[in-house]
Amino acid sequence: MFTTFQDAFRLLAHLDAGVVGIVLVSLQVSLTALLLGTLIGLPLGALLATEEFHGKKTITVILNTLMGVPTVIVGVVVYLLLSRTGPLGVWGWLFTPKGMIVAQTLLTTPLIAALSRQILEDSWRIHRDSFKALRLPRLSALKWLIWDCRFSLTIAVLAGLARAISEVGAVMIVGGNIDHSTRTMTTAIALETSKGDLPLALALGIILLGIVLLANLFTFAVRQIAERRYG
Repeated sequence: MFTTFQDAFRLLAHLDAGVVGIVLVSLQVSLTALLLGTLIGLPLGALLATEEFHGKKTITVILNTLMGVPTVIVGVVVYLLLSRTGPLGVWGWLFTPKGMIVAQTLLTTPLIAALSRQILEDSWRIHRDSFKALRLPRLSALKWLIWDCRFSLTIAVLAGLARAISEVGAVMIVGGNIDHSTRTMTTAIALETSKGDLPLALALGIILLGIVLLANLFTFAVRQIAERRYG
């Protein structure tokens, strides 16, 4: 075990090209999926938090269900959509980073939407009467509401990042775990562990934990600054 840790830290210290390539693919796919998931999920959560319409409860239940859906199911669905015989097969995105981004976006969007809905709904109950008294347009009210909850919403975004970057099943199915193309940290860890290359798997695991830790520290720092400034 001690030798394995030594070899893993040696790979990190020398910035092994294989490790760097895998990390870059992971960050490209996960951060792009996070951005898309936030752009879709946040407005959807705001809409569900502030509007009353037929089918709202059904959509909320579906979002809450999709938060915990097994990732392999999402992978199979995206695989069928992007396969040659699928409706989106002409795009040629199967076994490419683009296909992996689609799969991870489908995973992050419901999570961010469901969490942001709860955060914004609580704030909406507090400020709704004030917005009506001021006769603010609905779009302006939503912008103000999101801005007011921006620090709490970072938790939802952070949860989306954790969901995306730690994903294995869907990206394995859609991406194919192709070396120098679609191999991510999680899929590489699974592969290298099964092959017995524990130093590489451990090195990637350390980087993955470091990324999640940095994201948490950033969120914690933002909340601390906000509390000092705004109380």
